[in-house]
Amino acid sequence: MNLVTISGPPSSGKTSIILKTIQAVQNRGLKVGVVKFDCLYTDDDQLYEKAGVPVKKGLSGALCPDHFFVSNIEEVVQWGRRQALDLLITESAGLCNRCSPYIKEIQGICVIDNLSGINTPKKIGPMLKSADIVVITKGDIVSQAEREVFASKVSSVNPQAIVMHINGLTGQGAYELSTLLYDEKEDVLTVKGKELKFSMPSALCSYCLGETRIGDDYQLGNVRKMELGEQNDG
Repeated sequence: MNLVTISGPPSSGKTSIILKTIQAVQNRGLKVGVVKFDCLYTDDDQLYEKAGVPVKKGLSGALCPDHFFVSNIEEVVQWGRRQALDLLITESAGLCNRCSPYIKEIQGICVIDNLSGINTPKKIGPMLKSADIVVITKGDIVSQAEREVFASKVSSVNPQAIVMHINGLTGQGAYELSTLLYDEKEDVLTVKGKELKFSMPSALCSYCLGETRIGDDYQLGNVRKMELGEQNDG
């Protein structure tokens, strides 16, 4: 079984891209399944079920969805093997620009959209910088010049990545992506012992543990303060 992790900011078009790509993979006679990780709510699992794709979803609740992802990925892999999948796609919420859900030796794909702003690639950390493939969506809504500038910004942040434009509505470009997702020589038996490509966001402070009050008296643990210059209370 092959394993792929797809992440990206909310509403970037991840699910649409995955559905179109799955169609192309299935045309090769391969069995594909999806595990959707999100925070509070998702009905994307219904879209996969409607398409006849084996699917599970996990909601992290108050936890960081990517920490939740890493804590459950081994069990997810074993679920995929029990389903006799050829390809298991995990979709991570990527709710913060510091997210880093990718695993070494496991293909990671970042999905971002042309409408997010010209400087968005510079604002996204390991989720973009350590991706093997970057998929840019919603290119049909911007000009060719804007598409090229945005792609150039992506390549400047991650020059090693393959950059692709895919239309989530028409599926244009999804076949090309599908050819990169499955290698019959690879077989992921387990991810136990594997390492993340980059460390997760680190914070263990009083607010992580449920504190709601504001002020220095209530801020304990991993706390970082801004440099605002000398205060003048006069």
